[in-house]
Amino acid sequence: MLELKRVKPLSESFLESIGFYWHNDNDNTPYVSDSLVVISQKEAQAYYEAANELYDMFVEGAQHVIDNNLFHELGIPFTLVELIKKSWENDVHWHLYGRFDLSGGIDGKPIKLIEFNADTPTALFETAIIQWAMLKANGMDEAKQFNNVLEALRENFKRLVVLHGDVADFSQYYDGWKILFSSIRGNIEEENTTKLLQNAANEAGFHTDFEYIDAVGFSPNEGIFKDEESFEYWFKLIPWEEIALQEGDLALILRDIVENQKAIILNPAYSLIFQSKAFMKILWDLYPRHPLLLETAFEPLVGKKYVEKRAFGREGANTIIRDEKDQIIASKIGDYEHFTPVYQEFVEFASDEAGDLYQAGVFFAYEACGLGFRKGGLILDNYAKFVGHIIS
Repeated sequence: MLELKRVKPLSESFLESIGFYWHNDNDNTPYVSDSLVVISQKEAQAYYEAANELYDMFVEGAQHVIDNNLFHELGIPFTLVELIKKSWENDVHWHLYGRFDLSGGIDGKPIKLIEFNADTPTALFETAIIQWAMLKANGMDEAKQFNNVLEALRENFKRLVVLHGDVADFSQYYDGWKILFSSIRGNIEEENTTKLLQNAANEAGFHTDFEYIDAVGFSPNEGIFKDEESFEYWFKLIPWEEIALQEGDLALILRDIVENQKAIILNPAYSLIFQSKAFMKILWDLYPRHPLLLETAFEPLVGKKYVEKRAFGREGANTIIRDEKDQIIASKIGDYEHFTPVYQEFVEFASDEAGDLYQAGVFFAYEACGLGFRKGGLILDNYAKFVGHIIS
């Protein structure tokens, strides 16, 4: 059983003063737990090393997908295939950040990959700021965390310019390029997460601005605009698969913008390869029985407990857990039934005395940079709680 440390929660007024307005769930219970997961320095290091190793595997796996034209297996819309290839071919399309969801790592359980939220990962604000503030507010040493998310993001923004070079050379190569940050109008969580990233880019040395996605201008030959001002980079907090399926014309325009080298989009289109849960099947084929992976297939697993989910499902929707006899243990309906089904070996999450289960989330920005936890039931849904951590 994992170890927890109770702390005094941050007040709602304080949370709102720093831009964190989604502090209560729809049932009016606090979204941020008043406990911290206690981990050792060795466990923190293991999370760091696991995420770094996994990212290298993802890069190899993505090259395999492109070389063998496996986009259909991943459920990737055909309208994005050429854009994905184009973004993969040129290093200027830099992957900014993502979040690995992992089981284990605490309570003596081995670390296993559940999936990689590589395009529009949630819990960035919570991981980077809220859990750090909880330590500080409770008189604890705020350095006692695996959490350098903001610093890592700042440095990775600089790599948009220096790429594989030294980030200290950023000012030498930076030529006034601008980043436009966008989120969907009316979603305060996504807007403030986007503005947190915008602030990191500002601190890195970029000129930036913000605009809601519905007010951004797009032209295949002119690029991406806010009013009359054009931008060399565009960060969008909207998943690529939603653009392809709900805004097909925009997907084609973005393809042409990238083809004509009029703008660079963050995260790049190839992050959709990483994002697809069907990619876990590709990894299992390339790295069978790897200690960080769970068996994954495109058909139900025989004779073992497994989880059925959809390639681009979110917040536990359209997830079914079945036992060794193929009987349903738990399920959650949703709106993602049309995506490719994926079948992954079931793994036990660490639990507390109340029976709540804990999944680790490790953010990655060039390297692993921050740890947080989600707490909930067998299927983690939009009522799962965020839980910070402290290194003992």
